Amino acid sequence: MKNILKSLVVFLIITILPACEQTSEPDKVSSQNVAASNTTGAKTTAPAIGEVTKPVATESRRENSKVSQFGPSNLSGDALYNSDEAPESMLYDLPQPVIEGVWSAIGALAPITYANSGHNNNLSFVITNEGVLVVNAGANYLLAKALHDEIKKHTKQPVKYVVLENGQIHASLGTNYWQQHGATVIAHEDAAHEMAGNAYANMQQLKRRLKEKADGTVVSKPDEVFKDEKVIEMGGVRFEIRHIGPTHSPGDIIVWLPQKSLVISGDMAFHQRMLPLFDHTDSAGWLKTWEKFSALNAKYVIPGHGDPTDMKEVTLYTRDYLAYLRGKVGELIENGGSLQDAYNIDQSAFTHLPTSEFLAKRNAGQVFQMMEFE
Repeated sequence: MKNILKSLVVFLIITILPACEQTSEPDKVSSQNVAASNTTGAKTTAPAIGEVTKPVATESRRENSKVSQFGPSNLSGDALYNSDEAPESMLYDLPQPVIEGVWSAIGALAPITYANSGHNNNLSFVITNEGVLVVNAGANYLLAKALHDEIKKHTKQPVKYVVLENGQIHASLGTNYWQQHGATVIAHEDAAHEMAGNAYANMQQLKRRLKEKADGTVVSKPDEVFKDEKVIEMGGVRFEIRHIGPTHSPGDIIVWLPQKSLVISGDMAFHQRMLPLFDHTDSAGWLKTWEKFSALNAKYVIPGHGDPTDMKEVTLYTRDYLAYLRGKVGELIENGGSLQDAYNIDQSAFTHLPTSEFLAKRNAGQVFQMMEFE
């Protein structure tokens, strides 16, 4: 009985913790230009899907990560929650060039706070000679305006399209700003459904966290929705906006630029913070979707959170993590293990990541409960 009660208490603690909260100190990742040549380091072989093995997230692997020139700050605790890299702007940090014509304003690794103004994801844009395409509307009206002000410093071309990576607050609640300024806002049909269903709760959360910084923000529907793929040709650049399968959230999409071998992956791929598994997340489906994502063979990856990087890095911290966790949980179930045992799975190869203190045990529990019925 004591063991049952203990398991119940652990489960309740884990499930009520907010998935996005974090207080741990992220390890430093070496800063290298994303376009630089490959560095030589420890070679890590990714485990096959479902293989029961402990992944090797070695120091040399992390030190040789190819990321852009603007590396993450080594922040923790109050500093993480209260940091602001661009205090003169609503943006957490100002846009930086990734490759020619492609820019990204990298958001905080913390959850939405007053200090970061809701800019805790990546707000990217692509400039062409016929207009600009933006990925993510931002979390609020004033944040969207701040991004637009920065775009205007780099081009006179108008923003014609804004693509939402999903229906979450930080991707979508700035929609009404862009619509007022003539842009067409595009989302997957599932993301649009999420936006509508969570409208009241999302606005209440935004106002509670951002106070007057939420001024001007109202819920607005996307102008266009799609099911599988939408292609835009603008200024000689081809944008393939794809929903390639289940991943982190309903309506997650990627934006693939084949001519540039660059993918704006949204929450398809993680690497500088631990990925969260929600009640609705299908981890088995995510792994299958990853096969399609990997087949792009992208040279450059702009993830939903964290610096631009490459496929090797996001594979380790997304695909390999999911495969490892599912493999260990599968082994537990096969041997009659319990939910409590799942919470104790060794995830030390990944616990240097911000948010792991909240998500590691929660993720293991979510996978266990899903796999029990597979």
